[in-house]
Amino acid sequence: MGKGGMSRENGEEENMAAWLVGLNTLKIQPFTLPPLGPHDVRVRMKAVGICGSDVHYLKTLRCAHFVVKEPMVIGHECAGIIEEVGSEVKTLVPGDRVALEPGISCWRCDHCKEGRYNLCPDMKFFATPPVHGSLANQVVHPADLCFKLPDNVSLEEGAMCEPLSVGVHACRRANVSPETNVLVMGAGPIGLVTMLAARAFGAPRIVIVDLDDHRLSVAKDLGADNIVKVSTDMKDIPEEVALIQKAMATEIDVSFDCAGFNKTMSTALNATQSGGKVCLVGMGHNEMTVPLTPAAAREVDVIGIFRYKNTWPLCLEFLRSGKIDVKPLITHRFGFSQKEVEDAFETSARGSNAIKVMFNL
Repeated sequence: MGKGGMSRENGEEENMAAWLVGLNTLKIQPFTLPPLGPHDVRVRMKAVGICGSDVHYLKTLRCAHFVVKEPMVIGHECAGIIEEVGSEVKTLVPGDRVALEPGISCWRCDHCKEGRYNLCPDMKFFATPPVHGSLANQVVHPADLCFKLPDNVSLEEGAMCEPLSVGVHACRRANVSPETNVLVMGAGPIGLVTMLAARAFGAPRIVIVDLDDHRLSVAKDLGADNIVKVSTDMKDIPEEVALIQKAMATEIDVSFDCAGFNKTMSTALNATQSGGKVCLVGMGHNEMTVPLTPAAAREVDVIGIFRYKNTWPLCLEFLRSGKIDVKPLITHRFGFSQKEVEDAFETSARGSNAIKVMFNL
């Protein structure tokens, strides 16, 4: 399981993948697929996005408590075309364009049985060690985790369902509705998809906060009602909270911290109205010192999210209907050669004006 790349013995091309082989070292090397199970499909990858966690693994060989101990194929935001289906697969046929949900849960533990499969302790998730990822010519994956793309949704947009799912899951957890005014801390890729998801869920007013002028201008272009530029200095929090509340011009019902630092979480807790919610989405700091007691005394609920569950159908409907347009988030595109893989990760790591870096295979 996990399930990865392939090598063909009948003269067809050898399956290649981008392997993380060491600190700051990616190599395109052969990748052997497992046999196709009866409920699996073999997918030719066509679009794979770079996530912040991919860059983190490249730079540090770890992300949170997940540590890369042996070479691993990178990548998990992906879409492709079905090449072959297992004997029991009834819903997909070769030629279908699909978006892949990257996590395979056990379906036996209590979390899975309760429907919260994203919390499964035995989750096998693309490019989370020791499981291989999807930046490869082909992968094998369970058919029930491959979602057929509507005709008007591109393969790149299909790959964007993965980051968009984080925003959709956050909005579900925070019960965003047409009565919810939303603050988003952080205008990186996850902050932006959370903003887009909140709008699709009906949020009437959204303010987004960041350090970077370019990202704030992108957020404004994508539909933020107001933007606030902030500093990294904790001493500025009271003044910035006042600016944020003024920018919202009404009470803040839900705040999403899509950065996950002491300052962003402290700002969110202070800015959110009594009885509101703060949802921690980003994981910048593993441990934080935040003003929890004053927020608790105002009955501000703090909720967390981990990945997502049952989000792909809704993401695809948002894309099909035009309620969400992720195309402007894709700022850079690369092919699948050794040099382009290296350049793409460098571009993503540099940040600057890059939002989503996409491979076209």
